Amino acid sequence: QVHLVESGGGLVQTGESLRLSCKASGRTISALAVGWFRQAPGKEREIVAAISRRDIKRFYIGPVKGRFTITRDDANQTVYLQMNMLKPEDTAVYYCAAPFQRDYGRDPERYEYNYWGQGTQVFVSS
Repeated sequence: QVHLVESGGGLVQTGESLRLSCKASGRTISALAVGWFRQAPGKEREIVAAISRRDIKRFYIGPVKGRFTITRDDANQTVYLQMNMLKPEDTAVYYCAAPFQRDYGRDPERYEYNYWGQGTQVFVSS
């Protein structure tokens, strides 16, 4: 079992930055891919970024490429999402998630994500 807790959300203005943290407990996440997802009001949840075991691969959706950076610190069981140049369309609840399945080399965004945090709200004002 993996327990995930997100933090770092908040209210910022367009162009500002936030760093989200995802702290894991229980099972070690070093052997797992980890993803960040978001869900905006009235929209479906979408994957934003994902990072493989040992940081071999990273994935980003198009709208955040060049602005967001996902990193991991396995010693501290934490995964980060650095978000720069934020835009109003980035407003959403952000979730981190991990698969039950150990990372065996698949692209990290292609795993089924089974463990979820409670989410942290990001609001970007124009």
